[in-house]
Amino acid sequence: MGFPEFVIAIASIMALNPLAMDMMLPALPSIGAAFNIADANHPQMVLSTFLIGFGVGQFVMGPLSDRFGRRPVLLGGMAVYGIASLLAIAASSFETLLLARALQGLGTSATRVIATSIVRDCYAGRRMASVMSLAMMVFIAVPVVAPSLGQAVLLLTQWRGIFVALMLYGVIALIWSALRMPETLPVEERKSLRLGEVLAAFRQTISNRQTLGYALACGGVWGAMFAFVFSSQQVFTDIYRLGHYFPLAFAAIATGVAIAGFLNSRIVGRLGMRVISHGALAGFLLVAAVMLAAVKLQMLPLPLFMLLSALMMFTFGLMMANFTALAMEPHGHIAGTASSLYGSITTLLGIGVGMAIGQSYDGTLLPFSTGFFLCALAALGIAAVTEKGRLFRPHHTTM
Repeated sequence: MGFPEFVIAIASIMALNPLAMDMMLPALPSIGAAFNIADANHPQMVLSTFLIGFGVGQFVMGPLSDRFGRRPVLLGGMAVYGIASLLAIAASSFETLLLARALQGLGTSATRVIATSIVRDCYAGRRMASVMSLAMMVFIAVPVVAPSLGQAVLLLTQWRGIFVALMLYGVIALIWSALRMPETLPVEERKSLRLGEVLAAFRQTISNRQTLGYALACGGVWGAMFAFVFSSQQVFTDIYRLGHYFPLAFAAIATGVAIAGFLNSRIVGRLGMRVISHGALAGFLLVAAVMLAAVKLQMLPLPLFMLLSALMMFTFGLMMANFTALAMEPHGHIAGTASSLYGSITTLLGIGVGMAIGQSYDGTLLPFSTGFFLCALAALGIAAVTEKGRLFRPHHTTM
């Protein structure tokens, strides 16, 4: 597999997760109506339950891949994803749909962990950050277009058709991975699944200052991003009255991540992961402060909200690949387990914070803007503690 195909393949399997998340956004009102859900915030559970399965699943996918290799776990996760999609298509109750979503999340946890582990098997440091940025630039096209794809499916059929589309994409990704994705973990480097050794690897990961610090900081950032995703359909349709044009607004905002991914891949080798991610985190906080002030002053028209949201996505895109590379840097020998624990911490922390903010939606932007600001402030503080105050400066010590 050549380098371009490798990057695209990694991006494609990573894209299973955002595709399953963002295609559902336009369908939330239809799902709520289909199952007679009275509370307008409860359909958000279609998103949050998926993410819970995704977060919990990452705990086991890494150790399994460190023991059995990357390919079997990757292909098995994709198979679970396909079965869960069938269950969602046939769901006769909201509870069954939520079970299917949790299983979908469990399946995509394998794709996320294994993709990161494969990249770490092959690359380290700034080169890993560059590869992750290129993959992010490719796969971020999915959340940009996914709501529009979901809306297009709804124009042709009902919300269950979205799960048919998700299943078909999963089958294509499974076949491509089975035929082309190599095994990157040699047999002699595989780890035991004995509980003591797994716990030792978890302890080694979580006790590393650099890994834990960036996992917590990333979780804070994800909290703001999940809150935005959970609330976006209501914000754009209830507050800004965009109706069916909501997917276009979401796509315009999400392009900021793609631009950031491309830019990061070009400059990370020269500037380093810390300089870029710390600067982006400071920008993230500035955007949050401006948005909160605008909401308090009741001066946040749609164009300004779109601009600030796009800047939020841009700074987010400059942080994620670098935070992941920094967190994984000390753990090349246990990449699968480290990727599992890192992914679980960031996802579950982000879900908890994002759900709290999303469920507090009250028809205004005040809950989101307040939560966004607090998440950004906490993430910057954690990064400062992690780096012992040495922000915005490249260095090469492993803590």
